[in-house]
Amino acid sequence: MCMYSAVEGVVQEWHHTHLAQFASGGAGLIVAEATAVVPEGRISPRDVGLWNDEQRDAWKPIVEAIHARGAAAGIQLAHAGRKASTWWPWADARGSVPEAEGGWITTAPSAVAFEGFSSPVALDSAGIEAVIDGFAAAARRALDAGFDVLELHGAHGYLLHQFLSPLSNRRDDEYGGSLENRARLLLRVVDAVRGAMGEDVPLFVRISATDHAEGGFTSDEAATVAEWASQRGADLIDVSSGGLVAHQQISVFPGYQVPLAETVRQGGRIPVSAVGLITAAAQAEQVLADGAADAIFAGREWLRDPHFALRAAHELGADVAWPPQYERAHWR
Repeated sequence: MCMYSAVEGVVQEWHHTHLAQFASGGAGLIVAEATAVVPEGRISPRDVGLWNDEQRDAWKPIVEAIHARGAAAGIQLAHAGRKASTWWPWADARGSVPEAEGGWITTAPSAVAFEGFSSPVALDSAGIEAVIDGFAAAARRALDAGFDVLELHGAHGYLLHQFLSPLSNRRDDEYGGSLENRARLLLRVVDAVRGAMGEDVPLFVRISATDHAEGGFTSDEAATVAEWASQRGADLIDVSSGGLVAHQQISVFPGYQVPLAETVRQGGRIPVSAVGLITAAAQAEQVLADGAADAIFAGREWLRDPHFALRAAHELGADVAWPPQYERAHWR
């Protein structure tokens, strides 16, 4: 849930209030928005980053506020690839931001543009190594800032997903063609980040389990990649879908992505989280009870109700810790 409210990649007071409120509302783990590991990896010029120490230090009081309210803090490390350098949602323009207005030339596995965006430059070997180094360095800064969980963003049409899908990856080297080759960058990033963070910190990987487009990345391929990521040190796969191409065809209904999570869980033999129009306590509980997923992640419902976790616990009769300031709402 990007806020598009950073200045030169540095989080602001908005981010502090925004994230701390979820901890007051009973969330067990709060994963901060897609955070660019290099400047050119930002979705928009207003995105947050972790490519320098000023950005790291700005995160520290936010993490402390989350911890003080009893929750764990996670952060999603990302590179937008060909979907970088775009206007934020409430800007007057759409598509790519021109260089003259603060944008930049984007990079991707191949020089294939996302529909309506500027053409990217295909990454060469040195560029790929720089991306991997950027993820590892950002992971170290995240730990220094106090984060408890790291997540790699390999979904929604961003760079790691672009390498996974044959719709955006037209390479003929060791990073293109077969699934093993298309997964190589993601797995190398998993290796580098796990090496930077040690063995004790949980590492999640977010993937789009299907492109919802003919000839794209499939759920069976996603399950295989999930198993490979697990073997390299990933602890959980955060299963989403789509975002790679504008011509995707998605049938949207409550819990529409839960079957994808179940497919990845069974085929990848790794814990997964489910997302996608999960908006009610009983609905979320049923996903877990059915064994379709091991955890529930939600974004939009928490934006609508920052105390969704406490409301869900109240509706389900669960005995969880409430902030003493809110206890009167617990019992009546």
